[in-house]
Amino acid sequence: MHFLRLVPMLETPHIAETIAFYTEKLGFICLGKDEELGWANLSKDGASIMFSLPNAHHDFQQPHFTGSLYFYTDQVDLLWDKLRLSTRVSYEIETFEYGMREFAIYDNNGYLLQFGQSVEVAVKS
Repeated sequence: MHFLRLVPMLETPHIAETIAFYTEKLGFICLGKDEELGWANLSKDGASIMFSLPNAHHDFQQPHFTGSLYFYTDQVDLLWDKLRLSTRVSYEIETFEYGMREFAIYDNNGYLLQFGQSVEVAVKS
């Protein structure tokens, strides 16, 4: 048995606004949506995310997620320039000692999205 891929399914009470955020701000494509079921499937390059209306089987107060979605990109500075003024920023672009240049924003639901690119790190001797 093999896992073929992982696609997060996140809840939102705002399907239309979420589709707009991911397609307009991040360039995702909406591969499918079902307004009656309250569901959408979004994709860009190798990344996929599904969104659904809150599940009736649990008490939903607001979107919550204890981690972040981390996107690896090949042009993190270009993406930062595109998003920094039109989104809510968690932390600005920075090169970290562990070899990643990254920044983080929040989507329209408050989910934390991090974007990073590997960089050469000088070896300390």
